Amino acid sequence: MSRPRAADRNGRRPELPAILKAKRYREASVFSAANLLREARRQKSLPEGRVPRVCLLDPDGDIVRALVAEGRSRRDPNWACYHTDLHVVALEGGSVGVVGCAVGASFAVLVAEELFACGCELLISITSAGQIVERADPPYFVLIENALRDEGTSYHYLPPSQFSLMPSGLDRRLRDAFNGLPEPVYRGASWTTDAPFRETETAIKRCRELGILAVEMEAAALYAFASAKRKPVVCFAHVTNRMARIEGDFEKGAANGAHDALALVDAVMRRCDAARRRGSRPRLNPESPGHLPATRPPGLK
Repeated sequence: MSRPRAADRNGRRPELPAILKAKRYREASVFSAANLLREARRQKSLPEGRVPRVCLLDPDGDIVRALVAEGRSRRDPNWACYHTDLHVVALEGGSVGVVGCAVGASFAVLVAEELFACGCELLISITSAGQIVERADPPYFVLIENALRDEGTSYHYLPPSQFSLMPSGLDRRLRDAFNGLPEPVYRGASWTTDAPFRETETAIKRCRELGILAVEMEAAALYAFASAKRKPVVCFAHVTNRMARIEGDFEKGAANGAHDALALVDAVMRRCDAARRRGSRPRLNPESPGHLPATRPPGLK
C-alpha cells in the first residue's frame, strides 16, 4: 500500500487523485478484450482466428510502412480490432504479427490485451525514444529493464510504485542476445510519460539523477500489464532524438530503422525459441496485483 498522505496545517489530509480511488487490483474487469473481440467479429462477420505466437508493437508505424512498401507482409484479414490492422511478416525465427501506430500507454495496453486474447505468447514493443542519459550518438536501442511510471495506465493494473519491471525471466534470457547486431543495444531504465510536450528541464534533471537512459510513452504500462496478467512482454526504446533541440534530429537510419528493428526482433525470437526447446519458460515477476511491486534501482548497465 502507498504511504498515508501528509496532513495540511489544519490537520486535513489531501484527497487522493481519482486515478488512485476505487482500485481493487485482484478484481476482474467487467469489460474484457475477449468479449470486445467477440462482438467485433460478429459485426464484421469474421471467423475466430489466432495471431502469430510472437507479436510486435510498432508505435511509430515505420516498420509496418517499410514492410508494406517492400511487399514483405500481408494484412491479417481476421484481426478484429476496431482500431488497428495486423500485418504478418516472416523472419528467420518465424512469423511475427506487427501492429503499427498504437501510440501511448493506454492504446498500447489495449492492443496488448487483444493480442494475448487471440493467442499471442510473446509481445515485443519497439518505440521511438528521446535521449536522457547519453550512451552514444543516436540511433541506438535500449532494452528497457524498468520504466518510471509517469503515466496513468499502469495504476489500473498495479498499486503505486516508482517503476514497472521487465519480467525477470526474460531479462536473464536476453543477456548477450544482441551481439553482432547492426545497431548497438544497451540495457537500462526509461521514463514513460503521457505528455511528451511536458518534458521539462526539471523532469529531465530528475530522470538523469535516476540514471534513466530514455523517455518514451508505453513501457511502464506494458510492464504493469505483464506483471498483473502474467504475460511475457519485452520493451525496447529506439533512441533516435534529443527532443528536437538540434536540427537533423529523429533520424533512424535506412528504411527509417525498420531493418535494424526487425533484426532485433529476430534476435529475441531466436533466443526465446532456443530456451523453449530446452523446456524452460520465462519466470515472470513474483509480484501480484494485490502487493506493491519491488522498486529496482535503475542505474546504468
